Amino acid sequence: MSNLLDYEINKELGECYLFMGEYEKAKEYYEKAAANGPDFQAPEMGLATIAVQVGDLDTAMLHYQKALEIEKTDNAYTGLGLVAMTKEMHSEAYENFKNALDIKATNTVALGCLVQESYALEKVEEAVGYVEKFYEETKDPLIRITLAGCLIYLDRKEEAKLHLEEALKELPDNEDAKDLYSFIAA
Repeated sequence: MSNLLDYEINKELGECYLFMGEYEKAKEYYEKAAANGPDFQAPEMGLATIAVQVGDLDTAMLHYQKALEIEKTDNAYTGLGLVAMTKEMHSEAYENFKNALDIKATNTVALGCLVQESYALEKVEEAVGYVEKFYEETKDPLIRITLAGCLIYLDRKEEAKLHLEEALKELPDNEDAKDLYSFIAA
């Protein structure tokens, strides 16, 4: 029981120091937490965050991978995807964002990055399925606008027009939706 208590205390201290931007102290406490709780993902996620903050992307990747070995979570895949994206490893980034969305279809960061990478990798058709699933679960009109953008890119303008019309009913002042609608109408 002592190890679990030590784990919790060290993890909390790591989080506090990370929040305050004291990365060395945060790292020290996260490492202690990892030693006391090797079955918990939080210390590895904290260490990955620190590595990103100090610009050590290779170390960040290692910690995200360790976190995924402990537990497959959307946040760990998203973190790994963001690092891969920053390192211009686009295919790897795309796959990590897909994995994140397969776990949690409403991960906003993963969806935005997946869509961005899908254009670069010419996989927009595949990305549409993820955007549609996100929209089905949230009914967020902003996601409808993203979906419309993808559909326009795929030359599915009639479908895009319907999505934009519905989005504009909820968000009549949205400039992106108005611009896309004007583009289709032109």
